[in-house]
Amino acid sequence: MEICESLMIGKYRILQDTEGYRFTSDSILLSRFVRARRGERVADFCAGSGIVGLHFFAENRGIEHVTLFELQEPLARMSERTIALNGIGDKFTVECGDVRMPKSTYAEAFTLILCNPPYERGGFENADPEKAICRKELRLPFRELCAAARRCLRCGGRFVLIHRADRICEVICALHDEGLEPKKLQFVAGKEGANPYAVLISAVKGGKAGVEVLPTFVNARGSATSGIGEERS
Repeated sequence: MEICESLMIGKYRILQDTEGYRFTSDSILLSRFVRARRGERVADFCAGSGIVGLHFFAENRGIEHVTLFELQEPLARMSERTIALNGIGDKFTVECGDVRMPKSTYAEAFTLILCNPPYERGGFENADPEKAICRKELRLPFRELCAAARRCLRCGGRFVLIHRADRICEVICALHDEGLEPKKLQFVAGKEGANPYAVLISAVKGGKAGVEVLPTFVNARGSATSGIGEERS
């Protein structure tokens, strides 16, 4: 069943399917990790219901345009209805398809790409297919996602993502191999003193080596509301 929920920012609302994949606190953490620059052209890779792109747009001024990329058509269509509901169709575009094969018009088109990607590798054999694709690297390996981000970013553009903390070495190596240099990093823990369960990273296309490591962020809602490491179906 499709329901309408408040985004808790002004009058913005978002549509969610109670039977399908619903966004978690990871998406909100990601959208608040960086701020928009004036004239920013933003892409939201693996957009799902559009929460990251919509939340980022609602919290920042001066954004020129946001493009949501979502592989699964039901989620992409729901994002379109959310955009229409909020009356912001002039600021958003929804692209339903594989980010590895974008239109030629998207080559070096964006100054910022946000991404809450699939995190997991195993399990979910009996899960709902929509949820499994959102959470697992079934259709989009991380290295190929990084390559897509490089192709779509302008030189100096930022690729900002959230991922599992225990995959940080793999993530940084994949970014570096694609010329996306990590410049800001922050671990996320469920409570004070706990081991981090997630990591937020901002990488710059063509950036110089050197990363700022921020203090660990304690997510008051805890990893129980995160999609990372979840085995829910």
